Amino acid sequence: MVESVKSGPLPRYYQLKEIIRERIRSGEWATGSPIPSERELCARYGISRMTARQSITELVNEGLLYREQGKGTYVGRPKMPQQLLRLTGFTEDIQVREQRPGARVLTAEMWPADAASAERLRIREGQPVFRLRRLRLADAEPLALETTSISFIGCERMLEDDFERHSLYHLLETKYDVPPLEAEQEMEADLALDDEAHHLEIAAGSPVLRTRRITVSRKQLPIEYATSVYRGDKYRFFTRMVRDRA
Repeated sequence: MVESVKSGPLPRYYQLKEIIRERIRSGEWATGSPIPSERELCARYGISRMTARQSITELVNEGLLYREQGKGTYVGRPKMPQQLLRLTGFTEDIQVREQRPGARVLTAEMWPADAASAERLRIREGQPVFRLRRLRLADAEPLALETTSISFIGCERMLEDDFERHSLYHLLETKYDVPPLEAEQEMEADLALDDEAHHLEIAAGSPVLRTRRITVSRKQLPIEYATSVYRGDKYRFFTRMVRDRA
């Protein structure tokens, strides 16, 4: 473990990054607490202002630190891991982390399917679907903005459901007997649009992760097409891969 910044094969900015990372990992610098200023880091470790700034900027980009304009740089909260091995809903994911899941319903309505939704749900364009747009919360903090289109016979009954109190997947399984069984999901890095940033309480143009999911029920019948925007400073996705053997 690097304890000081020295001349050698490892770049100085990298050494400082590891020092900062260890201070946070050990709990010496707690979540939400300010870190020393660039000037203080320079004096403490005998490095240039440019080196200190590069180290901090890279850790901000990783989500380990965050800046507040005119105030300084602070220790960020650890990113929430999101597994990509099992089909789970947001509520289940947050409960596994021993946090309190929540939702703020922005719209819940019957809506004519647009071309993208119709193609993925295998229905005709313009066919009514139940469209649900929610801000997803963990311990009352906004984490994701989710828009879901649901299509099955009788989906209009979902207008009566309370999606701030109940899990969508749980209702599909227990009330409507159209259990989500499998899904295909794709994701990409992007920047938050103005409306997304407003709901997620981040600056417009902040990094986000966009996902698109098609979920099927029995007989491979598509029932859900969901697009989600996750705060890039709060989430990380992981999966497990095995190399084929010759």
